[in-house]
Amino acid sequence: QVQLVESGGGLVQAGGSLRLSCAASGRTFSGYDMAWFRQAPGKEREFVTSITWSGGTTSYAASVKGRFTISRDNAKNTVYLQMNSLKPEDTAIYYCATRPITVPQYIYWGQGTQVTVSS
Repeated sequence: QVQLVESGGGLVQAGGSLRLSCAASGRTFSGYDMAWFRQAPGKEREFVTSITWSGGTTSYAASVKGRFTISRDNAKNTVYLQMNSLKPEDTAIYYCATRPITVPQYIYWGQGTQVTVSS
């Protein structure tokens, strides 16, 4: 069993920056890919970014590429999402998710943290 807790959300003006953290606890963090998703009211949940356990491979949605950076500190069982040049359309609840690298689905989810970008 893995528990994920997001933090760092809040209100920021357009063009500003914010860093989200996702702390994992419970079973071993080793061998798990991590990802961030987001969901705005009335919209489907969308993929934002992911990172492999080793940190060697990252993936980004086109909408955030060049602005967001995912990283992880396995010693701290924590994944981060550095968000720069924020836009109002980035407003959403951001969810941390993880999965064993052997399965395609993200099966563990945090409760989310609200990010609001004012225009």
